Amino acid sequence: MTASACTTIIELFGALWYLMAIERKERCWRMACGDHNGCKLDDVYCGVGRGNTSFLNSSCPLLEPDDIKSPADFDFGMFVDALKSHVAQHTDFTRKFFNCFWWGWRNLSSLGQNLNTSNSVGEIIFALFISITGLVLVASVISSSIQQFVQSIAGRLEEVRMKRQDIEQWMSHRVLPEDLRARIRLYEQYKWQEKRGIEEEFLISNFPKDLRRDIKRHLCGNLLRRVPLFERIDEQLLDAMYSCLKPVLYGANSSIFREGDPVDEMLFIMKGSILSTTTHGGTTGFFNSVYLKAGDFCGEELLTWALDPGSSSNLPLSTRTVRASTNVDAFCLTPDDLKCIMSQVRRVHSKQLQHTYRQVQRSSFHRFYSQQWRRWGACFIQAAWRRYYRRKIEKLLQEAEDRLPNLLAKEGSGSLPSLAATVYASRFATNMLGNFRRNHPHNTISSPKLPPLRLLKPAEPDFSAENPS
Repeated sequence: MTASACTTIIELFGALWYLMAIERKERCWRMACGDHNGCKLDDVYCGVGRGNTSFLNSSCPLLEPDDIKSPADFDFGMFVDALKSHVAQHTDFTRKFFNCFWWGWRNLSSLGQNLNTSNSVGEIIFALFISITGLVLVASVISSSIQQFVQSIAGRLEEVRMKRQDIEQWMSHRVLPEDLRARIRLYEQYKWQEKRGIEEEFLISNFPKDLRRDIKRHLCGNLLRRVPLFERIDEQLLDAMYSCLKPVLYGANSSIFREGDPVDEMLFIMKGSILSTTTHGGTTGFFNSVYLKAGDFCGEELLTWALDPGSSSNLPLSTRTVRASTNVDAFCLTPDDLKCIMSQVRRVHSKQLQHTYRQVQRSSFHRFYSQQWRRWGACFIQAAWRRYYRRKIEKLLQEAEDRLPNLLAKEGSGSLPSLAATVYASRFATNMLGNFRRNHPHNTISSPKLPPLRLLKPAEPDFSAENPS
């Protein structure tokens, strides 16, 4: 139902309320005139004014329903407000119109629940009609809203259906294998569940610049500040990053980075879980894994590459294999955007950036949060422990070998069986020491089963390569 139709209905009920209030007043006067001797109805009409009619108002007091005590008192019901406000007596049409309109609007919107009716059948029917009409109007508004919503959903579903049909035709045309088709279908299904057919990046791009920045700040502010370096820099850099962040979706089991491949984005996880693993370039016996959840980030090699003025144009290689273990909703920064932002900040805030980075280096926060630094630290500790363990065992065996001559001298006066046992023990200790030294040469740091963990220390940017402007 349109707004003009609703307005017309409200005006109609207001006008009926006005006319019926006059009719109730006239009925009361007729009854009072009938009970008064010498009263003629012709004398009551306007313009005549003959006879004494002052008794009419005293015979028809405007009483509220709760104030009526005697059966002789006339009950005006729902029309007492119209008579008390003197709407019928006013000659100003505007005042009459808006009073009646407001009464109709108020009672239709409340479904007539505030109406105090008399025992008049006509008045009760009028109140019922108001209540039913109000229900119809509310139902009409709700049904109209539901219809628009259903049409919108149906339009999006039709759009998705057409898109899926195009994808199916394309997959058939390219003769893709069934497993690859299943992955594409799962991704499209997850994308629909998360976005409901709304292209988020396109939607945000239509907003003004300041509104886009504030939206990205609300969505990604906490994510960026989880990076220790970003936590200490000014709002200018953060605002530039907010404008460059792009939403991305990864389905379950999707490959994000592969170890040894170029890192093409720095990822900030909003929802989902990611498995990050490494074998240190395929080293036998080496494996490290960690799960990243909402609030974490990966691809920090790109940040070090972008900060270093002397870095080449080639993207850094990933030190880990990163795969989505569940459906992942994230934001990303591309290498070009990150490099451009960092170059601008170096030109304007070079000294401040150097100071900030050195503070972060001293605090070791970035090394704790960086998977590359944590892996290097773990391998460094393992290598140190193996060197210590090897030296300790070698020292104990050397001490045992040095004590053998003394034991042989003390047992020289003993029996032959004791001397034979001592000689056997000395040969056994000598063989053990020889085997240990052959299997653990001094230039290694681990056993043959565990390969040497000689990881290169992660690179750090050298700001001295670029002069601040």
